[in-house]
Amino acid sequence: MFHLRTCAAKLRPLTASQTVKTFSQNRPAAARTFQQIRCYSAPVAAEPFLSGTSSNYVEEMYCAWLENPKSVHKSWDIFFRNTNAGAPPGSAYQSPLPLSRGSLATVAHTQSLVEAQPNVDKLVEDHLAVQSLIRAYQGFTAWTSLTWTRSSTCPLPLSSGDRSRHFLCGRSSVGWRFEEFLQRKWSSEKRFGLEGCEVLIPALKTIIDKSSENGVDYVIMGMPHRGRLNVLANVIRKELEQIFCQFDSKLEAADEGSGDVKYHLGMYHRRINRVTDRNITLSLVANPSHLEAADPVVMGKTKAEQFYCGDTEGKKVMSILLHGDAAFAGQGIVYETFHLSDLPSYTTHGTVHVVVNNQIGFTTDPRMARSSPYPTDVARVVNAPIFHVNSDDPEAVMYVCKVAAEWRSTFHKDVVVDLVCYRRNGHNEMDEPMFTQPLMYKQIRKQKPVLQKYAELLVSQGVVNQPEYEEEISKYDKICEEAFARSKDEKILHIKHWLDSPWPGFFTLDGQPRSMSCPSTGLTEDVLTHIGNVASSVPVEDFTIHGGLSRILKTRGEMVKNRTVDWALAEYMAFGSLLKEGIHIRLSGQDVERGTFSHRHHVLHDQNVDKRTCIPMNHLWPNQAPYTVCNSSLSEYGVLGFELGFAMASPNALVLWEAQFGDFHNTAQCIIDQFICPGQAKWVRQNGIVLLLPHGMEGMGPEHSSARPERFLQMCNDDPDVLPDLMEANFDINQLYDCNWVVVNCSTPGNFFHVLRRQILLPFRKPLIIFTPKSLLRHPEARTSFDEMLPGTHFQRVIPEDGPAAQDPESVKRLLFCTGKVYYDLTRERKARGMVEQVAITRIEQLSPFPFDLLLKEVQKYPSAELAWCQEEHKNQGYYDYVKPRLRTTINRAKPVWYAGRDPAAAPATGNKKTHLTELQRLLDTAFDLDAFKNFS
Repeated sequence: MFHLRTCAAKLRPLTASQTVKTFSQNRPAAARTFQQIRCYSAPVAAEPFLSGTSSNYVEEMYCAWLENPKSVHKSWDIFFRNTNAGAPPGSAYQSPLPLSRGSLATVAHTQSLVEAQPNVDKLVEDHLAVQSLIRAYQGFTAWTSLTWTRSSTCPLPLSSGDRSRHFLCGRSSVGWRFEEFLQRKWSSEKRFGLEGCEVLIPALKTIIDKSSENGVDYVIMGMPHRGRLNVLANVIRKELEQIFCQFDSKLEAADEGSGDVKYHLGMYHRRINRVTDRNITLSLVANPSHLEAADPVVMGKTKAEQFYCGDTEGKKVMSILLHGDAAFAGQGIVYETFHLSDLPSYTTHGTVHVVVNNQIGFTTDPRMARSSPYPTDVARVVNAPIFHVNSDDPEAVMYVCKVAAEWRSTFHKDVVVDLVCYRRNGHNEMDEPMFTQPLMYKQIRKQKPVLQKYAELLVSQGVVNQPEYEEEISKYDKICEEAFARSKDEKILHIKHWLDSPWPGFFTLDGQPRSMSCPSTGLTEDVLTHIGNVASSVPVEDFTIHGGLSRILKTRGEMVKNRTVDWALAEYMAFGSLLKEGIHIRLSGQDVERGTFSHRHHVLHDQNVDKRTCIPMNHLWPNQAPYTVCNSSLSEYGVLGFELGFAMASPNALVLWEAQFGDFHNTAQCIIDQFICPGQAKWVRQNGIVLLLPHGMEGMGPEHSSARPERFLQMCNDDPDVLPDLMEANFDINQLYDCNWVVVNCSTPGNFFHVLRRQILLPFRKPLIIFTPKSLLRHPEARTSFDEMLPGTHFQRVIPEDGPAAQDPESVKRLLFCTGKVYYDLTRERKARGMVEQVAITRIEQLSPFPFDLLLKEVQKYPSAELAWCQEEHKNQGYYDYVKPRLRTTINRAKPVWYAGRDPAAAPATGNKKTHLTELQRLLDTAFDLDAFKNFS
């Protein structure tokens, strides 16, 4: 039926029958243990539960029984009495049966259990040696042949007592006939059915029911495409007609966005759990085809829901993750997610993992897909209990799922249920598996479906009769047929009906923003000064900070007195003001507490007391929202996915992920490409996550220079060849509402301050990509006066020229457009050349949505000027390919847009410092040589 690896003994005290049904791998340890337990006088047959840590547990129980038989459970009392009488451990415990089911025969059998007693030590060694050989063979053959999987008995080691146990599963046949209904109605449609592992549906119900019984009222789930429609229908309880509508190719989508295929969609539903009569909320997170990518997203959303309801121990909110065997073993994100499971700022206090182990990955056999014996071995890295169970034994599956739910409820640690099953069809319903696994599928074709097997068993036992069974099937088929008929009345598809993370109260009832405006993002001087004073102090008594940090805080204090801010202080003021307004802020990533460039210092460390820390940001206001800043594990894919999930839970939080260096986001590209960029278009799901990506060409080599802005700009959804209606009311806000994400590269701390506050003050949520500076963190010119942060001020999408060139625009010969740090290189060079009246420099702070309206004003202001785009990145990278066609559309292609920057290159930057400086000087020469473009005219 099943076996358990790792610490079975860590479970809450079990009955004897339950312990007999647990197993462990550590055979040599078991032999040593039993050689020391001389008090065991009974012969020990090949009982797999008497091994490893399980044996220690049995020994403890036995010693307690010797002192006082009443101190242990009655089942243990029976077990030890029979064992001392000579019964093999597997038969020593006999559960009481009703008189009508033969209890007299059981009593007679129990009385006949006394046998001769052989040498215990020798018997243990012999049996363990044989078992090791058998297990080695099974471990090899179990996943290279399917013959045993569909046998009437479980292929895993079992005692006779286990095989005689029965657990009625209740009315869970709905998940098994659902797949048949879909196949009957849409035989040529891809649906990634669950045939071969239909037991997953009652398994999930059991986990949810048991968890609800233990106090859980919110379950967040993630799963791949296989079986998703079944889970949506019979676990989440999505309306069947809405599912069936997804098969109708004639219906048009009613909502904005492109939508997604039916087996990727998510759902949110609150209902009564009929087993516990308690309300329970179920959320199935939408996911792409990229297997396991949703794992950290689910964990982040779970963490957020726990945070907002004050569930510090995971007793109210939990997560369930479903996996395929090939992906669970093959995808590195599984490992990354497991490694977050016990970190203080990331733990969700235990996840139940269910692996649909159909022993094949598309067309690849396990022997080609993994090096470990089991697909679940990755879970051993966190010592998670792993239950392997035969999915054709529904009663064993139910038992295991109950134990898994109890484990999670008791110890708040991860647990894995491995449903050893098969895949009746190919990878999808159109695929032919006989091409690559002919012998396997010959065996599969011979297998009876599990519902038929189980029904025959129950009928043979007299639990139900054939008419009752057929009536249940007929009832569900009628439900499906009625829903199918109702689906024919639908005229359009509503994508918003599949929303997995609603935000009640944030939008209007029809899902629209409550306004299309954004208030000023400025603050009063009193607020700025107060935040600045806290940022430059230690708000805890008797707290010794590092001498170098004392100088940093002193410098901050001087800036506050001078009414200016640098980058770190601007960030501090944005965060602190939002906390005052009740907005939770969560900043995570590698080394974010101090900051990669030692500029932030949001967590102070006492130099004399180990692990004593202080977060001044949490000492700003009496009733402020909490501030969470946490160094992450050395993971980008997992952590960014986690923070995305956290941001899904509520619009009233500013969730930020900072890369150690900007280009490190490329190992999290799946989250960016599949979730952040198209998430709203696919799933009508807004998200306000912020990515802070340090960027800049500063001679640090190819790996620490570029945050790859070209990739983000390429994925923006605006049309470069269409000039929008610039006279539209609230043009800038409407642009933001229509875009898929916002991309900015701020050149001043003040603008950085404003864009962070705007992210929350907007009446909707969009992902925000910020290319943050490195050298500008301490650049003496990168300062902002309080005057630019007071009430009435806003984020500036474009910062126009405000020097001498702006005073006489008719005389300006060249108008340079740029973004970010290169502005300071250009102004320095312009001053050195004495060209402050001939060359105007305009900074584009918000690259997407593109500020057509403001740039048109800039071009019209300088009628005689050549137009050039200047960047420090290589020509085939950076912003040029994005900006050029949009600038030309802005001016109706009346002028060319020249380029001043580095030549095309394969690498983002050179590794040679001299070459770096040579390239920089060359682009500056091009930018200020007024004859540079004449040869190209």
